[in-house]
Amino acid sequence: MPSDVSSATTPVRSESRTIWFAGGGTGGHLYPGLAIARALVRRDNNWAPVFVGAQRGIEREILPRSEFPHLLLDLHPLYRRTPWNNWRTAMGAVSAWRGLSRAAAIAHPSAVVGTGGYAAGVALAWARAHGVPTILHEPDSHPGLTTRAFAGGADAIYLGFPEASGTLTPRAGADVQALGSPIEPPPTTRVTREAARTAWNLPNDSFVVLCVGGSQGARALNEVMSQWCAAGLPSGVALIWATGSAQAEKFVSHESSMVRVRPYLSPIADAYAAADIAVTRAGAMTIAELCAWGIPSVLVPLPTAAQDHQTFNANAVASVGAAIALPQSELNVARLEGILRDLRVDPSRLDSMQRAALARAKPDAADDIAAAIARFFARR
Repeated sequence: MPSDVSSATTPVRSESRTIWFAGGGTGGHLYPGLAIARALVRRDNNWAPVFVGAQRGIEREILPRSEFPHLLLDLHPLYRRTPWNNWRTAMGAVSAWRGLSRAAAIAHPSAVVGTGGYAAGVALAWARAHGVPTILHEPDSHPGLTTRAFAGGADAIYLGFPEASGTLTPRAGADVQALGSPIEPPPTTRVTREAARTAWNLPNDSFVVLCVGGSQGARALNEVMSQWCAAGLPSGVALIWATGSAQAEKFVSHESSMVRVRPYLSPIADAYAAADIAVTRAGAMTIAELCAWGIPSVLVPLPTAAQDHQTFNANAVASVGAAIALPQSELNVARLEGILRDLRVDPSRLDSMQRAALARAKPDAADDIAAAIARFFARR
């Protein structure tokens, strides 16, 4: 491997088929790539995934702990609000192109899989220039800039939301399928609701609300949950609340007989199994997990998400009856409590939302995408 590629724990074997996974910046772009790569290797250990990411993204923390070789490059996003900084983007792209060429000289990729974000663009452009097949995975219902830019020449596009296909123009003959976003699927034998609530020391007949704002937490959700707890939860309502590790200290005092406050939930299975409804952000991976578990949800999109993609995600799930989309500007204790009260007294609507969520579920997305990639190469 060239000097700027970290070999992690498993070096690329000469007889292996190298495949690059390019994407990152956020976990929503990196984790799907890792899941697909692992599924590919489970199918056939002659696959040799190599990850391409940015030195400034989440991948700089995650990839060194993974089992895969990786190349971290001086990649930058487009600076829309400070365009005078885009010289960094241009210079980083030139440097990254050279790094990719050095890596390819050692182990030429059979394909480049782009999983979104600014970290994917240069690798996909390099692949196009060198005649290497490109495959895209787009987790969101509203495709990001990288997916839209490279969709026209991609050999395959795998979507997390079927709605995303309406905004893309694939080339003729491209394999386009809505196979979902890779997640850790629910266990084949699930813990019962009663056992999960016992594990949380919550009454079996309570109405359990799960609030999760992601690994870093969601300040707007946390503040409303704090106000709700301070005012007093309605009788019979319980709350499992993941604040995010950075915000936990501020809110842990709300722990009570019906409130469980945790910095994060890992594993999260018992919380999902215990919940009647979830109040969360509208990231693609979160929605994929909620659908796989069949959990009705109140989705509060992050208003500052790139291209407002979380609002598109929330509206897509709400349109099929699996969730209620609640803009952050309308989020307050009275509005949230009203929504939850209406659902609590209408079990048939909750059941309908659960069925709609399960109908959207793609719990085996990683394996399905890996199988699709394998079929693509079998046809070549």
